[in-house]
Amino acid sequence: MAAGPALLVDLDGTLTDNFVGIARSIRHALGALGAPEPAAAALQRCIGPPLRMSFAHLLATADPALIERALALYRERYADVGWQENVVYAGIDTAIAGLAARGEALYLCTSKPAPYAEKIVAHFGLRPFLVRVYGADLAGTLDDKAMLVAHLVAREGLDPAACTMIGDRVHDVRAAHANGLRAIGVLWGYGSRDELKAADALVGSPDAIAPALDALRAG
Repeated sequence: MAAGPALLVDLDGTLTDNFVGIARSIRHALGALGAPEPAAAALQRCIGPPLRMSFAHLLATADPALIERALALYRERYADVGWQENVVYAGIDTAIAGLAARGEALYLCTSKPAPYAEKIVAHFGLRPFLVRVYGADLAGTLDDKAMLVAHLVAREGLDPAACTMIGDRVHDVRAAHANGLRAIGVLWGYGSRDELKAADALVGSPDAIAPALDALRAG
């Protein structure tokens, strides 16, 4: 196992705000299927969880063929323009660079398919600060965030007790705790303070991540 600590960092709602690209791509898929357009609140709930889960809810179906068709239509637009309809949260680039500079090993850990995640972090200049990028595979075998975290920890030979997951949704917190990691919830994304209440620490701005990490490790 790796001797040093490691940080597993979520993407959507944590490093970047991709709501516009995701929402427009979901609307594209639902429109092509003749489904009603969801309200903005319903679309916001789609930021973070696996898209197969979101489409099952939006289409009120458990039909895997329909869900996969919706996902294919989504990717049709997302792969072209949706991934670029995205912004880095203010202060994230400085915070991530600072964490890397002080020797933290940062791994991207996102439910977004890895090919899209790689493009996004490269596009925004964040890739040099990351040891590796881990995302869901296109077939969906790692859609469950807890399974993805377990896969990352095993593949990298990390000690879970020395790792911290940083994310904006309850899925990040649950996945961390299911694997013996600490969890820091960020409040600038799409999860509310109440949703993230089980996290080991909450931070309201990117520059608060490092002090929160230090406090957790000291405690």
